[in-house]
Amino acid sequence: MKLLNKIGVMSDSFRAGVRGGIVQARNNGADGVQIYAVDGEMDPANLSTSARKELKDFIASNGLEISALCGDLGGHGFQDATVNREKIDKSKRILDLAVELGTNIVTTHIGIVPHDHSGQVFSEMQKACEELGVYATSMNAYFAIETGPEPAAHLRSFLDTLSTKGVSVNYDPANFVMVTGDDPVQGVYTLRDYIVHTHVKDGIRYKEIDPREVYGALGFEPMDHGKIAEMVTKGEIFKEVPLGEGKVDFPAYFKALQEIGYEGYLTIEREVGVQPEEDIRKAVAFIKQYK
Repeated sequence: MKLLNKIGVMSDSFRAGVRGGIVQARNNGADGVQIYAVDGEMDPANLSTSARKELKDFIASNGLEISALCGDLGGHGFQDATVNREKIDKSKRILDLAVELGTNIVTTHIGIVPHDHSGQVFSEMQKACEELGVYATSMNAYFAIETGPEPAAHLRSFLDTLSTKGVSVNYDPANFVMVTGDDPVQGVYTLRDYIVHTHVKDGIRYKEIDPREVYGALGFEPMDHGKIAEMVTKGEIFKEVPLGEGKVDFPAYFKALQEIGYEGYLTIEREVGVQPEEDIRKAVAFIKQYK
């Protein structure tokens, strides 16, 4: 097996600011960066035309490109009809920014997909994603749902109800391992028609947990996030670990991506740890073993 995919890094993982993260991504051997574009200086409302051009030029001057923007607006995704209009409109502005900066992918969380397809929450999520999917398709672009809150087959059953593939998948194998316990290799084949971006992350699951405790859900009171963070750090529920130290079978994962014809980015995300730059440097080297 010889990987031909480019390697990306979530720039925020360096905890060094937008430009600092870009420079560190370059210094650690990445080909591209994924950048949060929700608030602060990366909020589309805060980026003038000239600022957008300056940022695009800065990324290019470091020999990089953008693998995707992250447009996760938090809350319960698109479960709540009372805030969906605002979230949909902002998501569109993030996609506009993405295309202007040279990528056609915005990753996001849409909330946990309910099993009851006849309920109001499912209906609201479906309407929001249908509108976003049509908008993305009109620009030859994608809103990519990050995997993890539900098993791959259940996510596919939701995506199959939409009229376009403008809403597709940002595949994160570690989230399956840590939260739902789903097989991250088999999930690649299940979601093969929708994967447009991937994360390279590893993790361990110590005990079962209701995904609503981790991601929240409309009408469900999740565990306090501080408590969850404490339990995760102690390894009482699950734990994100450096590549190769968890339960993701990377040779099988990479092989599955090859077999479905995935040619996009392998983007490293490191959300925890006290030495993110060291972990990311090792992660780049880990992926390059397969290139």
